[in-house]
Amino acid sequence: MRSVFGVFFSVLALPAFAADDAACDRACLIGIADNYLAALAANDPAAAPLAEDIAFVENVTRLAPGQGTWATATAVSDTYRIYVPDPRQNSIGLMAVLTRRHDGEDVQGLLAARLKVHDGKIVEAEHLIDDVPPIVEPTALVRPRVSMTSTVPANERMHYRELALIAGSYYDALNLSDGSLAPFAADCERQENGMITAAYYLEPEVFEQVDRNGNPPPAVARDCIGQMDSRRFAYIDSIDNRRLVAVDPVQGLVMGLSHFRQSMAYGPHRMIAADGSEVMWDELRDPYDLPAAHILKITDGQIHEVEAIGIFVGFDADTGWE
Repeated sequence: MRSVFGVFFSVLALPAFAADDAACDRACLIGIADNYLAALAANDPAAAPLAEDIAFVENVTRLAPGQGTWATATAVSDTYRIYVPDPRQNSIGLMAVLTRRHDGEDVQGLLAARLKVHDGKIVEAEHLIDDVPPIVEPTALVRPRVSMTSTVPANERMHYRELALIAGSYYDALNLSDGSLAPFAADCERQENGMITAAYYLEPEVFEQVDRNGNPPPAVARDCIGQMDSRRFAYIDSIDNRRLVAVDPVQGLVMGLSHFRQSMAYGPHRMIAADGSEVMWDELRDPYDLPAAHILKITDGQIHEVEAIGIFVGFDADTGWE
């Protein structure tokens, strides 16, 4: 079984970059991302600044430009876009709402992407994309939360490395079921695939499923810290392939990509209810992996917002970068 402690984030020991790479600043990277999304909506890879030897992975599968969403996209929202430009890594992370042809119909989808740039060309592109869940209200995806696109006053901006370290701690808190490992703000709110899944104002969550003995789980807290502490996610074996792909002190945003492994072989484990009581809970689900993207809003040394997109794939799947 893979280590629950994951791996060090390479972003914390950044190499020196060539002078020609450094020429692409925040505005340059955002321009490249705009160009890329326009080309994607037009199904025209030639309209994007793609390197001839680009490495392209979509939903953990190695593809060629023109395949995958390049062939099915019909439009990209002009209003729902979150950009995380990082001139230091010559990369930009993004989340956007798009429309694509799926089973003969145009459906709304959520896209998380990473673009790696060298000499003005995109040398790596990575997509995670899925349909918007039916329960999500269309109005929720007209534009992102204001905080996810607002800038931080210059005198309040955190250092690049500080942001990266805090973002890395988020994965430790989740993997180890310990909300104290990350500095969550009291007003922390997490959205996943357009749904609010953690927030200080939510009532304790009551689950419909039962364990193998027919017992329901306890109602667990849904604030960011309490949900972690409840051990609701103790079934996660490991969070692999952790990468902080873009850090932007100007907006206080960090984007990470990772690959959750869930064998469901853990068996009964301790779960803590919102009222403090404890039960032994057995998560009865089929094994699966969850490749995921997270964008964290970090200001004043605390995590205030989390925007996540995850997809379901078979257990112990490759990452696409082997």
